[in-house]
Amino acid sequence: MCKLKRQIIHIAMGVSMGLAMGACDILDVDPTSVITADSFWKTESDAEGGLAGMYVFLRDNTTDNMFIWGEMRSETLESEAIVGDNYKKYRDNDLSASFGPTWEKFYATVNAANLLLTKVPEIPFTDESERNLILAQAHATRAFVYFTMVKIWGGVPLRTEAMEGYDPAKVQKARATEEELFTFIKDDIEDALGLFPSTAFETGRNHWSKAATYALKADVYLWTARRKNGGETDYRTALGACEEVQKIAGIRLLPEFKDVFAYENKGNDEILMAVNYKLNEADNNYFDMMHISPATISPDIEPEILEIIGAGGGLMEQSPSKHLREQYAPDDSRKDATFLEIYKTVEGERKYYGTMAMKGRGTVVSGVRYFVDDIILYRYADVLLMKAEAKNGLGEDPTDEMKEVRERAYGEKYADHAFVNGTPAENDAAILQERLLEFAFECKRWWDLVRFDKAFELVPSLVGRDNPDLLYFPIPNSVLSLEPLVEPNPGWPM
Repeated sequence: MCKLKRQIIHIAMGVSMGLAMGACDILDVDPTSVITADSFWKTESDAEGGLAGMYVFLRDNTTDNMFIWGEMRSETLESEAIVGDNYKKYRDNDLSASFGPTWEKFYATVNAANLLLTKVPEIPFTDESERNLILAQAHATRAFVYFTMVKIWGGVPLRTEAMEGYDPAKVQKARATEEELFTFIKDDIEDALGLFPSTAFETGRNHWSKAATYALKADVYLWTARRKNGGETDYRTALGACEEVQKIAGIRLLPEFKDVFAYENKGNDEILMAVNYKLNEADNNYFDMMHISPATISPDIEPEILEIIGAGGGLMEQSPSKHLREQYAPDDSRKDATFLEIYKTVEGERKYYGTMAMKGRGTVVSGVRYFVDDIILYRYADVLLMKAEAKNGLGEDPTDEMKEVRERAYGEKYADHAFVNGTPAENDAAILQERLLEFAFECKRWWDLVRFDKAFELVPSLVGRDNPDLLYFPIPNSVLSLEPLVEPNPGWPM
């Protein structure tokens, strides 16, 4: 990592720890770094370093936590682990405030964005469009992070000022209401869209772009249409955002589903926004927990399956659930690109061994597998299915969008799986099912279930527990102990 990036990350880490950790003793220690706000935020290179730091913090949130928050509580996973099951409480929806991820890394990302929005306007730029591009990305990142937090915990503290040291007035805040947060999120999105100087993507598609921000806008407005009584007005806005994405050049469904996730095909035409991972620059991400461990690969596994597995790697802590696997038709091309069922032949008898995910398999270097695929936040298939959802919410026919997604999935067999427009309720069920098949393990399923109001119906561990408080996550005690103005979420034991 270059010196500039190290410098800005050190700055951001220092101020973000003050933000996230409240009155912790670490705040009483003088920083050893000589880099300060006075000496740093002076040039365009400083602004670029600050932007790089923000994306590093965003990546920190996607390594494991996005998977925990967006997938673990759904019905897509089970454990076939040999070494232990660390996530059973999530799958069983048996949570409490005594464990679980905190929002510290989220607020570190927010503060990095706040720093950019505070400091970059004061820096001289030779090209104003470069300044605007950085500011647009800061607004989009902040909107995405707050949107993610409000889905996880409901109301959270709203922090908009950059922290450059410990200030109790800025750190100690009560939770804003969801209504206040959504107003802020939507304003941030509009600010971002107004600042992007063009519709171009940056190389790798791992920075926010105008297209990705429109996808975020659609996502936010679908949530408020369903969950916050936004109704027809918000469905209409979501539909318009999807249509804006479709006007932008260089976006399409790839012909082959599996190619979307190929390691050598990062930043492809289907990707709108992904979080960047690189070998020797980032740790393994969450896909490592769904791949077979080298220690458990047996010579009894069928040779053709061993060939597909290739180099082992990962922990085999979580597996695609039997329920999920049964949802795929045999001729759905997404099936083999999503999971692999592993069988052994022992004394002539074929026995089921386990299942591993086929998305996010990373790359193999010198016989070692590294799980450094980019984490996709939005891709074009998502836009098509969000558009279908918005059209259905408005009483319009979503056939065109469903047809496009299914035609890729089934190819020549599409006629056997053609979507037929039905009642709004029937269409909703079909769209939700299509999202399950399309986005398994992409950190969307839990929030899809909540948005469609189907968690208590489709998640086995929640059936019969119809308490809306359980749709949020508990706020960990580690947060409550440092933020005295934050009230816990009801519904969960402390």
